[in-house]
Amino acid sequence: MATYPELQTDPEDKNLVILQSLICLLREKNVLTRADIEELCETVKRRANNHDSDPLPCQVTGARAAATEVAQIGDYIGRKYGGKHRRSI
Repeated sequence: MATYPELQTDPEDKNLVILQSLICLLREKNVLTRADIEELCETVKRRANNHDSDPLPCQVTGARAAATEVAQIGDYIGRKYGGKHRRSI
């Protein structure tokens, strides 16, 4: 299992709690698939890595923290709910 750097965000942040709960609920109800969550992880990671060309500007540290958080959520959901991985093209 991958290890992640310490998040710069407050784990008690109400937005983070809502986001985590919403993603888990959508996965539990099969609205989101594991492949959808993997795609979300890649999109957030891409925004953090290509900050200069990001069409929706955000802080670099915030984007990196978001990428880390989404990866952790994806790992947790993958272990809890399983599902098929995204297809490689």
